[in-house]
Amino acid sequence: MAWLALTVFVIAFFGFILAPILVVVVISFTSAGYAAFPVPGWSLRWFWRIWDYAPFLDAMRTSVLVAVLATVLSCLLAVPAALWLARTRKGWANAVSTFLLSPLSMPMIVIGFSSLFFMTAVGIGISFPALVITHTVVCLPYVLRTVTAVYRSLPPAFEEAAAILGAGPLRTFREVTLPLIRPGIAAGALFSFLTSFDNLPVSFFFGSAQTNTLPVVMLSYIENQFDPSIAALSTLQLGLALICLLVADRVYGIRKMTVAA
Repeated sequence: MAWLALTVFVIAFFGFILAPILVVVVISFTSAGYAAFPVPGWSLRWFWRIWDYAPFLDAMRTSVLVAVLATVLSCLLAVPAALWLARTRKGWANAVSTFLLSPLSMPMIVIGFSSLFFMTAVGIGISFPALVITHTVVCLPYVLRTVTAVYRSLPPAFEEAAAILGAGPLRTFREVTLPLIRPGIAAGALFSFLTSFDNLPVSFFFGSAQTNTLPVVMLSYIENQFDPSIAALSTLQLGLALICLLVADRVYGIRKMTVAA
């Protein structure tokens, strides 16, 4: 009876989590001009609405560009930090690690609000570089966490053997360390990209004609009119996440990335 009750609870829990997502996906294919379930008919008109509405396309390009830049910058900053933190024995390394991982434990709206004040104080203000910098701060902990976990699980003997055979630090990193930590970098980069692409609280504070991301435009759109085009956009975002996971599974394998995370 206990096993049966646990099974029913797990099924009900996942059903509760997945049901709203499935409803949104179904509504995105409705032929009606309003959100209704069950749908009165089927159509792709709301997906075509995305391509006809210029703000959606502009915001989508901005979101992709910001997510790519934030992911690249996160990898460039987090990978060296992770390699140092994973091997160092200094007592204050834990304080550095906690500081770099702190955006994970802070509300996004606090990060966005404080970043706006800081960027304004240093003269950057509401601009595209400020948006990229703030997204990098939010995304960096994901790369740091996954790379650190992978690198700590590797024995130092690999790098020591390369050094004994005459390889310098740069060659050791390029030919020994980097191939071994690549699944961790891939997992962190995937989480970083998706976190940046779907981020609303941080992006909202830096919204302007040149820096509006897709979540900000979707929020503004739904405040004025409510039609299934938002559901179609949400379905596309869900499809993007699934495609990224499938590509990562094909290249590295979900099992390796799960161990890394």
